[in-house]
Parts: sequence; structure tokens; C-alpha cells
Amino acid sequence: MDEQLRIILIIIVSVSIFGLLVFVFVKNYIRNKIIQLVKDEKNKKSK
Repeated sequence: MDEQLRIILIIIVSVSIFGLLVFVFVKNYIRNKIIQLVKDEKNKKSK
């Protein structure tokens, strides 16, 4: 039972870390896209 619990905990921690990394990358990507869109809109309005 101890070995199974250890394997389950390792899987849960690994998936959590992977999910956190994916979340951070996606968040930064979306933030950069929004900033770029805002800059584009400002440039269109100023022209």
C-alpha cells in the first residue's frame, strides 16, 4: 500500500507542476497578445 501511495503522490505532484508551467506560459502569451492588440488599436486611432 505504501508503494502505491507514493506512486500516486508522485503522479499528482508531476501533473500539478506541469499544469502550473502550462498555465504560466499561456498567461504570458495571452498577456503579450493583448498588449500587442492595444498598441495596434492606439496606432490605428492616431493615424
